[in-house]
Amino acid sequence: MSNPYFEVMRHDICFPLYVEVDEIYNLACPASPIHYQFDPVQTTKTSVHGAINMLGLAKRVKAKILQASTSEVYGDPTVHPQPETYWGNVNPVGLRSCYDEGKRCAETLFFDYHRQHKLKIKVARIFNTYGPRMHPNDGRVVSNFIVQALKGEEITVYGDGSQTRSFCYVDDMIEGFIKFMDSPDDFIGPVNLGNPAEFSILQLAEKVIEITGSKSKIVFKPLPPDDPTQRQPDITLAKNVIKWEPKVSLLEGLKKTIAYFEETLK
Repeated sequence: MSNPYFEVMRHDICFPLYVEVDEIYNLACPASPIHYQFDPVQTTKTSVHGAINMLGLAKRVKAKILQASTSEVYGDPTVHPQPETYWGNVNPVGLRSCYDEGKRCAETLFFDYHRQHKLKIKVARIFNTYGPRMHPNDGRVVSNFIVQALKGEEITVYGDGSQTRSFCYVDDMIEGFIKFMDSPDDFIGPVNLGNPAEFSILQLAEKVIEITGSKSKIVFKPLPPDDPTQRQPDITLAKNVIKWEPKVSLLEGLKKTIAYFEETLK
């Protein structure tokens, strides 16, 4: 904030934006099911109208643009781990589709702008990211478990906890964005960015309880519809082309994230 070259603007990307820039990182969209399902029409608009407006801006000022896509484009995958060549298994009319299909449509727009208007694009497919500065009411599993454990509340696991996720610490993810953006213009993606270490949701809950020393008990609730059973990125492409792979282990990342929440919840 103190950097003289930094300027913060409040703007809804569902409306055009007129600024002079060299590079654009389009990160706009709620990513937690609780938040993106609260106003699903607006979620789709953010992904689709937002992409159109940011691509229009990039076209006007000849900027390079990165799209923060998502592992959700793979839906509930039938291929494991998921490579970029996998087209996905998405329910187009389900509760999650406002996010899943919004992001898939945004990828379509990015590639069509690249083919039709020769725009410099980068499409990154992000797998579950976590770390300090997450909102206590974020609604995703890492922040939920940490807040519940620190408050001594029951830890809510949906289903039997056997579904898996791959958790990437935020510093690793940002490094991936920057390396991808700095890669040759002919490498446009899509490229998976995530930590390939795979954990069950039950394992995550147990790790959080262990690190926090919480007395919280784990309770099981019904699994939401279309909840993916497995999620693990194949990051071969990222390793080979942009020389990126995550460095922070889940244990190390959780300790840093829990320390942040301990301060926040005081």
